[in-house]
Amino acid sequence: MSDRLLLGFFAEEDEVLSATRALRGSGLQIADIYAPYAVHGLDKAMGLKPSRLPWICFALGLAGAAFKVWFEIWTSAEDWAINVGGKPFNSLPAFVPVTFEVMVLCAGLSTVLAFLIAARLYPGKKAPQFDAAVSDDQFIIAIEQNDAAFDPKLVAELLSQHGVVRVEERVGASQ
Repeated sequence: MSDRLLLGFFAEEDEVLSATRALRGSGLQIADIYAPYAVHGLDKAMGLKPSRLPWICFALGLAGAAFKVWFEIWTSAEDWAINVGGKPFNSLPAFVPVTFEVMVLCAGLSTVLAFLIAARLYPGKKAPQFDAAVSDDQFIIAIEQNDAAFDPKLVAELLSQHGVVRVEERVGASQ
């Protein structure tokens, strides 16, 4: 992300959606959008790819279930075989409840860990706070100024067509 940002402050989510579509249509690079709540359709307006977290959840949940079935078969049939009531040593129906619970545990924990890694969230990380009102009732679009052809006045005019409250230029992502 560039150190030079142009920030557009909005009061309504519909204005943010229309401004995002217009900015992407004009070829500008949106660094991020800050909102007090999740805005339906904003990911598509920004052109974000679908998340791969569901695939990670599925794969690691399946791996956890496979490991648990292997472990139960190994412990009950090979390493610690005890004949209880004449039942077979590797009785799969008896393994189903515990296997399901371990699958859910592995899937949940691995998804949280994968999300933290993908989002680069770690203890002590400081999030950029452009304005305190963004956590209450304000929306901010951060536009990267990454080339010499970027004209802040033209972008401000484009944003004013979509109901921007104010436009600011910032140098440094955390200011």
